[in-house]
Amino acid sequence: MKTKKELLSGDVDNWHKLLKFGGIAALIVVLLIPFQIVIFAAYPPPADPLSFYELFRQNWFLGLLSLDLLYILNNIIIIFVYLGLFAALRKTNFSLMLIALVVGLIGISAYFASTIAFEMLSLANQYFSAGSLELQEQLLAAGHTLLVTYKGTAFDVYYVMNAITLLTVSRVMFQDHTFSKSTAVWGVVSGILMIIPSTAGTIGLIFSLLSLIPWVVFSIMIAKRLFYLSKQD
Repeated sequence: MKTKKELLSGDVDNWHKLLKFGGIAALIVVLLIPFQIVIFAAYPPPADPLSFYELFRQNWFLGLLSLDLLYILNNIIIIFVYLGLFAALRKTNFSLMLIALVVGLIGISAYFASTIAFEMLSLANQYFSAGSLELQEQLLAAGHTLLVTYKGTAFDVYYVMNAITLLTVSRVMFQDHTFSKSTAVWGVVSGILMIIPSTAGTIGLIFSLLSLIPWVVFSIMIAKRLFYLSKQD
């Protein structure tokens, strides 16, 4: 039977693992951003379902990338960033950090509900194997519906909820010296810029791109601090 000291030691070790995983995840998120920007710039996503179907027929992997395959991976990894931040700041303000974690996870869940990459790949395969013009028209209509969902309510909910998470975490960072005040400021700036979803026309796209700058700085700073905290007793 384990002693109280051994149980406490195991508990601390588990928190340290979360801190370490959070730091690793934050760095991976930063590394993924340039790839996402390059792919978006070099291969702008098509504007209609037929063009997407053609893209999938030419290069199915590029088609998935055009429908945010890397962004899907990015959001899976951000879950570990949130867990690392919760582990680091839970003693500073447990209630706010729990709210931030839950809101962030719900937001990410909403994002997954908006993804359509593999659904569009399936429709593309069906479209080019369809035996009639009527069936192809139905598949095009299904594609239109998916594209509306792609940047619809679920995506906007995800965007705003993650902005709230970032602002809440930054608010907690101001309360003690676990993270520097400059880290919190970068988080606030990124969170404010993320309040307007990227789907909100030109202004949304501008705010989305601008938010990447403070987000990258914030991610690097929290990664460094999470690694440091993971090595402390």
